[in-house]
Amino acid sequence: MTREQVEKEMAQYRTIFTVVRLLEAAQVGSDKTLSDYCKCYDFWQKHTQCQNCISAQVLRDHTQRTKLEYMGSQVFQVTAVYREVDGQPCVMELIQQLDSETLIDPENSNRLMDSVTGYHFKLYHDALTGGYNRRYFEDVLKDKTDPAGVAVLDLDDFKLYNDTYGHHAGDLALRTAMEVVRANIRKSDSLIRYGGDEFLLVLPGIERGAFNAKLQRICKKIHAATVPGYSCLQLSVSIGGVMSQPDETVEHAVGRADKLMYQAKNHKNTVVTEDTAAPRASAAGRENQTRQNILIVDDSEMNRAILSEILGSDYNILEAANGKECLAMLEQYDTGIALILLDIVMPVMDGFEVLAAMNRNHWIEDIPVIMISSEDSDPVVRHAYEMGVSDYVSRPFDASIVYRRVFNTIKLYAKQRRLISLVTSQTREKEKNTQMMVSILSEVVEFRNGESGLHVQHIGTLTQRLLERLTQKTDKYDLPPEKQELIVLASALHDIGKIAIDDKILNKPGRLTQEEFNIMKTHTVIGANMLDKLGIYRSEALVRTAYEICRWHHERWDGRGYPDGLSGDRIPISAQVVSMADVYDALVSKRVYKAAYAPDTAVQMILHGDCGTFNPLLLECLVEIQDVLKEDVTEAE
Repeated sequence: MTREQVEKEMAQYRTIFTVVRLLEAAQVGSDKTLSDYCKCYDFWQKHTQCQNCISAQVLRDHTQRTKLEYMGSQVFQVTAVYREVDGQPCVMELIQQLDSETLIDPENSNRLMDSVTGYHFKLYHDALTGGYNRRYFEDVLKDKTDPAGVAVLDLDDFKLYNDTYGHHAGDLALRTAMEVVRANIRKSDSLIRYGGDEFLLVLPGIERGAFNAKLQRICKKIHAATVPGYSCLQLSVSIGGVMSQPDETVEHAVGRADKLMYQAKNHKNTVVTEDTAAPRASAAGRENQTRQNILIVDDSEMNRAILSEILGSDYNILEAANGKECLAMLEQYDTGIALILLDIVMPVMDGFEVLAAMNRNHWIEDIPVIMISSEDSDPVVRHAYEMGVSDYVSRPFDASIVYRRVFNTIKLYAKQRRLISLVTSQTREKEKNTQMMVSILSEVVEFRNGESGLHVQHIGTLTQRLLERLTQKTDKYDLPPEKQELIVLASALHDIGKIAIDDKILNKPGRLTQEEFNIMKTHTVIGANMLDKLGIYRSEALVRTAYEICRWHHERWDGRGYPDGLSGDRIPISAQVVSMADVYDALVSKRVYKAAYAPDTAVQMILHGDCGTFNPLLLECLVEIQDVLKEDVTEAE
């Protein structure tokens, strides 16, 4: 279009619109400073450029856009239209003032308010937790200077929750913590999700005493909270809180509270406020409440003094002049030492000898070591890493590097220990559930057999005693601790096949006929077949071990047992051990068809072959632990 054509178009628009103007590209708002000729934001009585300049957007995409703009209480509709005038890009702005009567009818006015309210909620609220988000803090809160209590809350070990239990658990942990905080604050208070696992609390007009008490209550409530579906997950939060100073912005107060929060994280599940904080800042810019022990091992007194000066303001320093003194310190303090700074070349005992001793005693698994040496040849450093050192610091020392490496290494090992604790707790919970399910199943079998569940417990105890003695006596059998645990657990299922045997036979008070005994013997095969039909689980170690025990726990060393007539070590050791435990407990327990024998008598009957023949090694084990078994029987009674 030519300039003349545009002017005619604009003249027609002026009969409709309040303001019609043509802006060249250089006059339109952009990332650069606006032209002095036309500062369009001045028209709207603003001192800065519009955050949502539709004219600038129209110039970029050559389209047409419309928005509402306010000037005081007046409302304007602004339409920006792209035009090329004499080959130059321009924007025609059409501005129409609207009044309250013509703006919108009452019904649609309510719909508009609902829409605006929903938009405001989405704009300023965190989708996961429902609290305010970081944008709300930036747009609404950060520049306020009203008196308020300001706190930073950090969920301890949040990354570990995600890594150990999955992101769903992490999300639930965040929601749970947010709900606890929300339930303990006023409607006038602001709760903001500031970062991934960090929250801000802004409590306007609160008194210092009430502020401190509220933070303590929130900390305790979060620690006592249960994450739905993850009862073994123990929440804790580190909180730093300050009272804002006169004319201090919320943003500045947050910075001060953040430092106190990091001081609280040294303890975890702790609240630190200005009333409780240590007055001196550490070299890392964060205060410490608890001081950990660092052992410096170096034959140079000067080097020890330099390192003590670098670290002594934040850690308790222990010193050793050689490796022998270092090992003496380790014997005394053990894991009470948070980290060792170890020189390599020393008299009496050098650093590599210390590392060898730490590996033998497994100290290296719990106590990190940073090598300090002027010997930085590749073979020496490589050998040190191979022996378990966590890091290497060369002389002469750079104070900031030494401090940061020490700080990071201690923090890393603390997280590792916490992760191990979480994993161990989770594993124990699963093991407990497995044992519980096995016990319930075996209890059902014993109930049908007219016996109490104590028989199953006795079998487990007896099996464990025999396995312990057998492994002390010989290494003939492959019985590592984890396999022994499997055998003890699987022993509870040894008679599971009896669930298919008729009650009249199971609970017959007198002697079984040959036909009845033949039916009774089938419980071994029935139980094994039940386990063999478990589909995807049939190859699991627990199921295979239980299969061996179910099928062959009535086999005998001389081959005269059932169902397969196996002899000697063709019978799996798991079945051999449970067989002896089953016979012993059957003898010392009262049954519907017999009275209980004394423990000593039971042992003699087994040795004399009254109950079939057994592995000679197991017979020796039985004799050697018979006094312990007698105590177990007495305690059970």
